[in-house]
Amino acid sequence: MAKKEPAGNERPPSDAPGWFPDPAGKAAIVTGASRGIGVGIARTLGRQGMKLVLCARSEEAGQAVAAELGADGVECAWVTADLSTSEGARRVFDEAIGRFGHVHVLVNNAARLHSAPLLELTEEVYGQSFEDNVRMVYALSRHVARHMVEEGGGSIVNISSVGGLRAHRGLVGYDASKGAIDSMTRALALELAPHGIRVNAVAPGAMHVDRRPPRPAAKRKNKEKGIPLGRLGTPEGIGMAVAFLASEAAAYITGQILYVDGGLTAQLAPPGTFI
Repeated sequence: MAKKEPAGNERPPSDAPGWFPDPAGKAAIVTGASRGIGVGIARTLGRQGMKLVLCARSEEAGQAVAAELGADGVECAWVTADLSTSEGARRVFDEAIGRFGHVHVLVNNAARLHSAPLLELTEEVYGQSFEDNVRMVYALSRHVARHMVEEGGGSIVNISSVGGLRAHRGLVGYDASKGAIDSMTRALALELAPHGIRVNAVAPGAMHVDRRPPRPAAKRKNKEKGIPLGRLGTPEGIGMAVAFLASEAAAYITGQILYVDGGLTAQLAPPGTFI
């Protein structure tokens, strides 16, 4: 007869290793996947064996990313869409369901990066930098969450920024949007937890991404001096953080903001300065 475990030693099924299936074969939507961090996330999830629906406004660049991943054996579809519109969000969701039948993971990475100092901030730029950034997370999450409720669970990972915690100079609209996304992450985590849906965020610090024109080497090195680990992060590093939060290894994690910033937000002031 099998030995019975003493009372109190049982673990809830949701914490047991292997309770959730491996990432391979799961379907994920990655927004803003035509460049930068979005490409790094897509590559990382593709290497995990996930099926991907990628989307952004930049069709030519996005098609090239999808073709690259397809050549590496990743089952991948591209959708050109403006996620700040309800029509665009619906189109992406419908494509994912039509192509794969399910959405197990949603990565809300799309954002508009420009803003301006408050005294120069027009209503148009404010709308683009704050309102659109928040709407891009809300609109698609609403469609996907309803689907995940019917399917019995899933994972949503929002891409925030260190700017949601520590402000950039001159980026009031952008930073405010990331702070709002952090709050939305926690609120959605509470609402959706009873349905088995986890909601978390990754907040990148300074990243080494392809720029046109390229960042001057001297400027990059000066930026690296202010980072405790002494270097810029990579899009693939953000992808690994996303893959972790979407995986069974993070089965008991929800409502959290994971800072992937080389220690940037841990310091009171950069080296060589005093408070």
